[in-house]
Amino acid sequence: MSAATPESATTGPNGQGSLYLYFSEICGMLALDDFVGAHAEYDEEKEESKYFRRKRFGVIKNLLAASLGGMLTYGVFLGLLQMQLILHYDETYREVKYSNLELQNIDSKMLMGINVTPIVALFYTPMLIRFFGTKWMLFLAVGVYTLFVSTNYWERYYTLVPSAVAIGAAIIPLWASMGNYVTRMAQKYYEYANYKLEHVQEQQRAPRGAYNSYIVGFQTVFYAIFYLSFVCAQFPMFFFIKGHLSDLNHTLCRVQHCGTKSHGILTGFNTTVLQKLPRSNELITVESVLMGVAFLSMLLVLLLCGSAYRPTEEIDLRSIGWGNIFQLPFKHMRDYRLRHLIVFFIYSGFEVVFFCTGFTLNYGVCSIGLERMAYILTAYGLSSAVCSTLGLSMLCLPRQVPLLAGASVHAILLIGLFCWAPQARSLGEEALLYLVAALWGLGSALNKTGLSSLLGILYEDKERQDFVFTIYHWWQAIAIFVVYLWSGLPMKAKLSIVLATLVAAVISYLWMERKIAQMIPHRLPKIPKPRHKVRGYRYMDDDNSDETGSEKEEDKESDSSEDETEGEEPSGLRDRPRRRNRCSYEQALGGEGGENVG
Repeated sequence: MSAATPESATTGPNGQGSLYLYFSEICGMLALDDFVGAHAEYDEEKEESKYFRRKRFGVIKNLLAASLGGMLTYGVFLGLLQMQLILHYDETYREVKYSNLELQNIDSKMLMGINVTPIVALFYTPMLIRFFGTKWMLFLAVGVYTLFVSTNYWERYYTLVPSAVAIGAAIIPLWASMGNYVTRMAQKYYEYANYKLEHVQEQQRAPRGAYNSYIVGFQTVFYAIFYLSFVCAQFPMFFFIKGHLSDLNHTLCRVQHCGTKSHGILTGFNTTVLQKLPRSNELITVESVLMGVAFLSMLLVLLLCGSAYRPTEEIDLRSIGWGNIFQLPFKHMRDYRLRHLIVFFIYSGFEVVFFCTGFTLNYGVCSIGLERMAYILTAYGLSSAVCSTLGLSMLCLPRQVPLLAGASVHAILLIGLFCWAPQARSLGEEALLYLVAALWGLGSALNKTGLSSLLGILYEDKERQDFVFTIYHWWQAIAIFVVYLWSGLPMKAKLSIVLATLVAAVISYLWMERKIAQMIPHRLPKIPKPRHKVRGYRYMDDDNSDETGSEKEEDKESDSSEDETEGEEPSGLRDRPRRRNRCSYEQALGGEGGENVG
């Protein structure tokens, strides 16, 4: 055997350098390790913090998008409705533009459709929210308002009345899904801000009261933005209608009594309020702008609003059975907390509509003219938006303070309105009218922010929020319908009804708080455990990884019990072993359809 030469030591059988190949392989392994291995500078805790920071920004984006979408939607709706009613009221406009179309008759039926249809909304609203999901129900309701705007391009009975009925059908689903969505965003922000807590990581129920500060903050931000809709609604009046209106000496020439001495709605108001008729192309331009804003609100909800629940939670929410979903709103009203708040719900509907119709027309327009009505509503909207921030007082003061403070402001104003009869065609009390509008906005802001925050605090369970907000806004719709019916009553009768309702609401609310302080148990209807068909990947194991803490607790409760006190459990079930789900192989043997996992 000959000694190896240097050339043979560096040359392989194929004439390649073995040392070169060796070092190439080493370098390749090092490069691959740098590519797929753990990075030397990677900080897991820092990256996790960045991830949840992005999640929190996403929740804030959802809140702002939903608030802006609601503000634009209602701003367009109220502005268009106000412009439409003013134009259709003018006798010359009706005769010249529409001849024998009977627009006033169409307007009365349109208002009836908007106010009467919500009466039956309690029967279908929870099912729509559970079927479509909270975010998509919100989007569809905003789309109905956009449909109403589009029908005004062709003002006929068969366009305006059906769209008004659709608006009435969508009012409660819109507000119930909006209230549920804002509350859920507050809860999700809590989870992302406290992601290191054990109950958050295990997707279990948070401690009682953990969400409170977040719910108060999110509801405050929503109403601070939403009340600007009353300001946006006056843009058609400022930039279009105002230039066509006659002055108060013409429109109020036959008006004799204003304020507390008035009867009905502006008795003696002139049948012609326009000094010149608007051109058709001007109307089309204004309606096109409103249509564009309504479409923008749809895009805000569609593109910027994320889902309120995880996909598995959405499945669980609707899989408790449609019969149960239909019954649960009625069963929730057995809870004494909701029963005591019903009067406040009714007053919440009374006060807004009374201000926009009774005060604005019989006190404001009757005294300073139709051309200044927009300033009164603007003062109300700006005051409500700014004063909604006072709802944050619930963070450092007892939760009774905002509601009672708002009720006190309204009570003082109502007593003052009993004694106030401003002179017709007189600008001397214009400043006082704006002051009353601003103070009424203060009370409205505290009322709405306090009620929505209180419901979110009392009913933290994600399975109940859509039912509770549906009940809240259904009673508000009933109150609005009552205001629609009493339009012909004397002003003193209207003030008496509103004031009596306010006093009853405060007494009932204080009674509820006293019961809660005495720790009197309340009845909550049992929400059945979600029942899923035996298909898919969800129940391959004995434990359901998607099950929340509240579902685990409900699994321990009696299946036969219908209603029971929150936090209590039938003693006969405490020692019962938990039923195991059959494995997927055993379920497959039972047939293709399988059984419902209970």
